[in-house]
Amino acid sequence: MSFGPKLTSACLTCLLLIVACSGGDEGAGNRRTIPEPSPPSPSSTADNSPAEEREPFRPGAVRVGTRVIASGFEAPLVVTNAGDSSGRLFVVEQDGLIWGLRGRRVLEPAFLDVSDKTEGSAEQGLLGLAFHPEFETNGRFFVNYTDNVGDTVVAEYRVERGSNRADAGSERVLLTIEQPFPNHNGGALEFGPDGYLYVATGDGGSGGDPLGNGQSLTTLLGKLLRIDVDSRTRDLPYGIPDDNPFADREGRDEIWAFGLRNPWRISFDEDTLWVGDVGQDAMEEINRAPASTAGINYGWNIVEGTDCYESEPCDRQGLRPPVETYGHDQGCSVTGGHVYRGQMHPELTGGYFFSDYCSGLVWAMAAEGSGGAVVVAETGRAISSFGEDETGELYMTDLNSGDILILQAR
Repeated sequence: MSFGPKLTSACLTCLLLIVACSGGDEGAGNRRTIPEPSPPSPSSTADNSPAEEREPFRPGAVRVGTRVIASGFEAPLVVTNAGDSSGRLFVVEQDGLIWGLRGRRVLEPAFLDVSDKTEGSAEQGLLGLAFHPEFETNGRFFVNYTDNVGDTVVAEYRVERGSNRADAGSERVLLTIEQPFPNHNGGALEFGPDGYLYVATGDGGSGGDPLGNGQSLTTLLGKLLRIDVDSRTRDLPYGIPDDNPFADREGRDEIWAFGLRNPWRISFDEDTLWVGDVGQDAMEEINRAPASTAGINYGWNIVEGTDCYESEPCDRQGLRPPVETYGHDQGCSVTGGHVYRGQMHPELTGGYFFSDYCSGLVWAMAAEGSGGAVVVAETGRAISSFGEDETGELYMTDLNSGDILILQAR
């Protein structure tokens, strides 16, 4: 997908599919940056007391707004940081480009260009990016894209020696997953607190999971995978952690959790895993679980959210219900978020923020998962992803406008 002449038709196609089923010199190039000399100072009322002494987050007591920090990107799907003390953000475009962003200036040329390996259209393209926890010293990072025949590829790249750019020729493919349909590709990549790489995969697409992939343990589709990128197992280019729930048992060794339809964005907050899973016809869901809990069955396609999907009643035994749901009167495609741990807005600390791609609503709920979610903003934007900078401030990508936004208290 790209903007310009293809903007309207491509984005409408993407929406219909979802509902139906740094380097170089600094410069703006064709990407407009927002001239602002410095970020706002932390609130003078900032609470620097230990976390256990702070007031708990109360979603009903806050409202948030957004501020554009950069614009002109084409279908941005990811914003994240490398954890390398550089202060850079990285923006992933669906068509296959990754750009560095420092101090609201886009860094030219692109950090990585894989546009020859993928085509951004509808729900396909370059969908995920994660930097190795030791990226500052080893220069390794990982991407998730659909290749030119539509299959999922998870690959490792490295930065060029003596450069802040990626070496385009350094690709090492870790995983290739055949996709039966062009939608529900998942795509999120995140390193967990255990140092392993987590890969979110959709159920393979179409609608209603016709192949039963969500509940099948013989396929990698409809799953959360967990692999060790620092070792190898037998003939695999990655290792299988010993405590993966199906390692050396019935089921694919890589599986960490299952029963997912189209997990659109996952995140870790300390020792907690959050998953936003896009619903079918009626319900969107947010899942929360201890990061150390293996083998969770999130229920698709036995249930959609909290409701039985195809038959009533249905067998819910062993299923983990979502911590929050909302109906299609409030949106049509959940965008999973992050817990705020920044310094600029202490009143937001401990709040998990997520959105809906179709409605642009932003919700907040306590990181403890109690008390339910409250709408805290009506952005009118196509929020496609959340991400953090190195200080814990939260950002969002707007797929339609190409803007990168920072979340702030109002």
